Amino acid sequence: PAATAAVTRDSLLNVCMDAKHHKTEPGPEGQLYGQCVLWKDNACCTANTSMEAHQDQSYLYNFNWDHCGAMPEKCKRHFIQDTCLYECSPNLGPWIDQADTSWRKERIRDVPLCREDCEQWWEDCQDAVTCKVNWHEGWNWTTGTNQCPKGAMCQKFKYVFSTAAAFCEQIWSGSYRYTSHHRGSGRCIQMWFDPAQGNPNVAVAQYYA
Repeated sequence: PAATAAVTRDSLLNVCMDAKHHKTEPGPEGQLYGQCVLWKDNACCTANTSMEAHQDQSYLYNFNWDHCGAMPEKCKRHFIQDTCLYECSPNLGPWIDQADTSWRKERIRDVPLCREDCEQWWEDCQDAVTCKVNWHEGWNWTTGTNQCPKGAMCQKFKYVFSTAAAFCEQIWSGSYRYTSHHRGSGRCIQMWFDPAQGNPNVAVAQYYA
C-alpha cells in the first residue's frame, strides 16, 4: 500500500490540468510575460498564454473584466495573477477535479488560498463593479464576449460579496477556499510570491498530497 500511496501522491505533484490552454506537462518557459514570470522555471502555461492573461479581453476565454465599466487597475492585477496561477502553476494537483464542460476536462476545486492573498484581492476590488456572484456561468454570450444577463444590476463588489471569504469562494464557483493560514505557513497556496525565494506552493502541494 505504501508504494501505491507514493505513486498516487506523485501523480498529484508537478502536474498540469487537462484544460483549454495548459501544456501536457510542466517545464521551464523562459519568456513568460509580466505577472506570470513567477512560474518561468516550471510552468504549465506557454509564453503566449502568459501574454494573453494580461489582455482586457484575451482570446483565452473572451472574458471581459470591464462588463460593468472599467475595472480599477489595482483590482485587475489580482485577476491577472489569478489567471497566471490557474494557467501556469504545476502545484495545483491535489485540487484538480473532473469538469463536465465542453472546453475543459478538469478544473480546480477548494484550493486553500492564503488569507492575505484573498483579503488583499477583496480589499483592492471593493469599488470594482459587477453584476454577478458566480463568474463561471449565467452570462449572456450572444456577442461572443460575456455581458450581464438581462435584469442583472451592476453593483460594487462590496455589495455583491459580503466578505473576503464569500468573494474568493463564490466568484469562480468554489475553485478557491478561504483559509486562516498565513503566507509562508506551508499550508496555503500563494497567488503572489518572490521567485528569488523559490516557489512556496511546491511544499504546500506536497503537504496536501
